Amino acid sequence: MSDSKKLAITGANGYLGKHTIQNAIQNSWEVNAIVRREEVVKELELLGAKAFVVKDFDIPLVIGNIGAPQLIKQMTKHKPLTLEDAKSALDMLNADLLAIHLNFVQEIVQPEGDTNARGCLRKIIEFSKELPILVKETGAGISKEMAKALKTAGVKGIDVGGLGGTSFPAVEIYRGQSMGDEFRAKLGETFWNWGIPTPISLIEADVGLPLIATGGNRNGLDAAKGLCLGASASGFAGRLLKPAMKSAKDVINELELIIEELRSALFLIGVKSVQQAKKQRVIITGKTKEILESM
Repeated sequence: MSDSKKLAITGANGYLGKHTIQNAIQNSWEVNAIVRREEVVKELELLGAKAFVVKDFDIPLVIGNIGAPQLIKQMTKHKPLTLEDAKSALDMLNADLLAIHLNFVQEIVQPEGDTNARGCLRKIIEFSKELPILVKETGAGISKEMAKALKTAGVKGIDVGGLGGTSFPAVEIYRGQSMGDEFRAKLGETFWNWGIPTPISLIEADVGLPLIATGGNRNGLDAAKGLCLGASASGFAGRLLKPAMKSAKDVINELELIIEELRSALFLIGVKSVQQAKKQRVIITGKTKEILESM
């Protein structure tokens, strides 16, 4: 197998995950599969993948993940996930939090998208009464009104997932083109840049809940800016993708560089902690200032 053709896949024991693994292996990709249950490891190994159970790793914070559209009845055949399903998912992962992700801008572009949103907030309220819930956007950001509603709903925190990183409508453009669905591809083009940019979303969503800054972070300096705008943590995806295609060592090296960038930025502004960073005076200029002043 070529060293350059490696694939890591989460949710590997699901219908789509298994088919993705089969297709990848048939096309000479080396596949590392992350699963929740030990009993599916052998099945995936028979397909030719290397399988790992997530709870076997020493991870300081484990966050489960389900979609808000899957909590309510849709036109598709699947049944809505129940509170018991959510509890089961947390138990399987030994997770600390359950993230409910909002991805409706992606759903409207998908041919098979779940576009019924009525009842989502009610379900978030229901789940938050029984479980530690984090609500996360996936590229469109969180508005002040939504942040206030989520705080009232009882969630433990918000991942703003703002505009600036991966555009899932853009992902769906390429899916649509590959399926010969030009209608959906053009819809994706229209909504490619739909959403609230991450810095603005951090300011808008600061309603007294812990915030995670994701959506377009390129380096540790961006992470430091997020902390100064009110975030308690930052997340990265694109920065780690290329190293992940090479080796675990490359990922570790990249993470160490990001951490050193963050430490250096905090040192240069004279702070020792996240809490101190949140109290720093922030100067906002350019397009971000223009947008904030118009709101």
